[in-house]
Amino acid sequence: MTADLKIVEVKAFPLSFPIPPERRVTLGIGTAVKRDAVVVKVTTAGGLVGWGESHHGRAHTAVAKLVETTLAQLVLGMHAWDVVGVWKRIYDKQLASHGMGAATALAMSGIDMALWDLRGKATGLPLYRLLGGARRPIPAYAGGVSLGWQPPGELVEEVQKALAAGYRAVKLRVGDSPERDLERVRAVRRAVGDGIAILTDANTGCSLEHVRRLMPGLDELSVGWLEEPFPAHDHRSYRLARGFGRTPLAAGENHYTRFEFHRVIEDGAITVLQPDLSKTGGITEALRIAAMASAWKLAVHPHSSMTALNHAASIHFLAAIDNGGYFEGDVSQANRFRDELCTARPYEVASDGCVRPLDAPGIGLEVDEAFLAAHPPIEGPGYI
Repeated sequence: MTADLKIVEVKAFPLSFPIPPERRVTLGIGTAVKRDAVVVKVTTAGGLVGWGESHHGRAHTAVAKLVETTLAQLVLGMHAWDVVGVWKRIYDKQLASHGMGAATALAMSGIDMALWDLRGKATGLPLYRLLGGARRPIPAYAGGVSLGWQPPGELVEEVQKALAAGYRAVKLRVGDSPERDLERVRAVRRAVGDGIAILTDANTGCSLEHVRRLMPGLDELSVGWLEEPFPAHDHRSYRLARGFGRTPLAAGENHYTRFEFHRVIEDGAITVLQPDLSKTGGITEALRIAAMASAWKLAVHPHSSMTALNHAASIHFLAAIDNGGYFEGDVSQANRFRDELCTARPYEVASDGCVRPLDAPGIGLEVDEAFLAAHPPIEGPGYI
């Protein structure tokens, strides 16, 4: 069986679809005009196929090219069982000597996810069981590219739709102005009451003064966290902002590998950790980050990427670690990568506000290859 799992082909598919004007969402980084993704396919000598997702990094064609060229050449001939060996080879030959480069971290994440999918298919086990977990309920919040900067009444209507779908927690977008941010959060809190968890995400769009003015209102409204007020590398601002109030600071979707999370954890300013399985180095590395966080009694709430593959894999991951927190559900409108890329849905939200991992082998999804052909990449920025 080991010989049959020799890696013989690694392919990457950069994908896009435009967002019509009436469905565009404005966030701290701009208005979303298209959705991009990179899907990775790894084929073994025995004909078994595994699927993964590399985050697009707003450079989806470049990330896909890196997967298919340099990284593929490093791992061809290795075995899908050897996820640690594959990870180390890419790290030693590509990542370590050139710093924590985002492109390699994104690209290797998709390969790693595909290898875990292959391991599950080879054993007949769903990923959560292969990782040592159980089919336990995972609390979910309504997130994705949604709940953005819009009039409070419209935002409340969108939140109510998410609650009707089963969610018991929602994430609102801030970073507009402190006054408008708090107006929206207050409107939602009044509408949903105290029994619904409200989280916030600034998408790196805040200054220190913005957070200083925002934080007292977030404290008053019992907001669960303020996510990414600053860029990932701005450690000083995170340390200063930690003293502005009680609301925890969250980050991690743009921190790569356990080496960057080591500093985040030791600094102590960010206490809600959000690695993305399609960005931080894959499932193999996310497990290491979770173990490190567990030693500090910190929960892990993974950021979800573009496609159903990442969504399903994130739920498996949460079901297999001892410090798992929320799953980020995607309530964005008409996300084709969530609804059409794969032959099944990645999750369902139950009446208790929880999701559960899929029970099919591996990640539990197969990719519709006709979809790949029908959604070629669109060049240009995804936000304007």
